[in-house]
Amino acid sequence: MRTVYCDHAATTRCHPEVARRIYEYLTENYGNPSSIHAVGRQARKGVEEARAQVAALIGAQPSEVFFTSGGTEADNWALRGAMAANRAKGNHLIITPYEHHAVLDTALALQREGYEVTLLDVEPNTGIVTPEALLAAMRPTTVLISVMAVNNEIGTVLDIAGLCAAAKAKDPGVIFHTDAVQAAGYIPLDVKALGVDLLSISSHKIYGPKGVGALYVRKGFRFAPGLTTGGGQERKMRSGTENVPGIVGFGLAAEIAARELERRAAHAREMRDLFLRGVLAIDGVRLNGVDPFVHPELRHPGNANVSVEGVEGEAMLLRLDMAGVCASSGSACTSGSLEPSHVLLAVGCSREAAQSSLRFSFGEENTAEDVQYAVEQFARSVEFLRKLAAPGR
Repeated sequence: MRTVYCDHAATTRCHPEVARRIYEYLTENYGNPSSIHAVGRQARKGVEEARAQVAALIGAQPSEVFFTSGGTEADNWALRGAMAANRAKGNHLIITPYEHHAVLDTALALQREGYEVTLLDVEPNTGIVTPEALLAAMRPTTVLISVMAVNNEIGTVLDIAGLCAAAKAKDPGVIFHTDAVQAAGYIPLDVKALGVDLLSISSHKIYGPKGVGALYVRKGFRFAPGLTTGGGQERKMRSGTENVPGIVGFGLAAEIAARELERRAAHAREMRDLFLRGVLAIDGVRLNGVDPFVHPELRHPGNANVSVEGVEGEAMLLRLDMAGVCASSGSACTSGSLEPSHVLLAVGCSREAAQSSLRFSFGEENTAEDVQYAVEQFARSVEFLRKLAAPGR
């Protein structure tokens, strides 16, 4: 059966060069990078080369990059590390209501532990955050602000540089974190230009391996070590033997992503727009988020999120899957849940519209022929499910 993969926001196929590099470090350069002998030193060399490659992707210094087990750990560490190290300043943090659960659930856990959390007001449908809304939410006790660079479900691109500049003009000591997991590899990232103190990215969103990510930590502010203690790896900031094959694969994936960024973004945008032109012509199909035909710069180039009137999103996914089309009802981390997307609810969608939503995300796997097939199967699925739900059937 034909398979059309339209779920690149969930994960990506490992690049062939990256897979070969990983295999090399599984079978030949297999040493522990903390060992001082030749095999260990070779592994350490691979880790440090990867650190420089990841740093180059985001405009950081290698010494500011710390490897983690993925974007979730990086987000958790960003919030907990900032709040724990700055208790003397205050106990308040600010996030958007549509953050990835790695940020949202961590913030709510901190709230249960006695910290104060503010969910920002966002613009309906688009989820845009204005500097005015952010400044209104800030207090003298605000330690941390966390605003994602690109929303993982509706693809909204946030003005992180503008928001960060506004916040720091009001309080130069406030710490600013951005979850850039969905931005990396498609939207240029430069931590110095953004002005952020903390930034999270993940390998498997940029054609690297799963199970590895990174947290950028700007030099010069108070920040606590990670969630693990032990051997003092990662310059005593995150203990545990490094995932060397994953790290070197991540490094190479980052190098390729930096080189291919413009081409990948243009290709994803072409596929996304072709898909949207097809499905939005179907009666009762509605776009969620920024209109990419009006404001292409405000939406991730590969993201399409739509609601289908009169059809359950889960039923649509099952019908599409039977036809070989892979899509999502939202974040892959919560796609098994029957609850409506917290992102869509946060930007003003009704529960009915949120439960009828699907996310399609395009990338290197897709061709125009694939997209046309996906549109055809989408239309057939809508027709079938609406007939099935028709009164008197």
